[in-house]
Amino acid sequence: MADLVRTTADGVSAPLAESSAPLAGLKEIPLPLPPAWTPQTWGWLVVAALLLLAIAWLGWWLYRRHVANRYRAEALGELARLEQVLNGPATAESAAARGRALGALPALVKRVVLAFAPRERVAALSDAEWLAFLDRTTSGQPFTQGAGKLLPSLAYDPRPPSATDLQALIALLRNWIARHHAAV
Repeated sequence: MADLVRTTADGVSAPLAESSAPLAGLKEIPLPLPPAWTPQTWGWLVVAALLLLAIAWLGWWLYRRHVANRYRAEALGELARLEQVLNGPATAESAAARGRALGALPALVKRVVLAFAPRERVAALSDAEWLAFLDRTTSGQPFTQGAGKLLPSLAYDPRPPSATDLQALIALLRNWIARHHAAV
């Protein structure tokens, strides 16, 4: 406290002026700069390059997968159109359209198979061999033992199947197109 008081020549004590106080000359410490967002070492650049490469590869793989499975979406769309014709009102004009739609179901299945299997292997298959091949592309035996056994006769038999058999066949085909596996 004695430092803060100044004695004058005539012996009178007076407080020191603020400008001569020891704390008056202090300045605030500057804050450090915020850290940079750019990588500081080569390692981070390598990690960023690998990450971009992985993202590019994933995009390419997803695109190839989409292109490879595009036939499924097209086949499901055609099956929906055929189903609409088959479930439409029964009129004289619709009888011919229903017959063409019934004949188009086996052709649709054949085109789907030709999209993923070698032509040499499947083009000549018919009847029991064809149904056995279709069973190998799915689980169980829905083509040789289930609703799929109607498929070979649809193109040539003038008698249409019953409505329940037809609905079961369309449900089987919709499921098969969406979920079949190409490893045959």
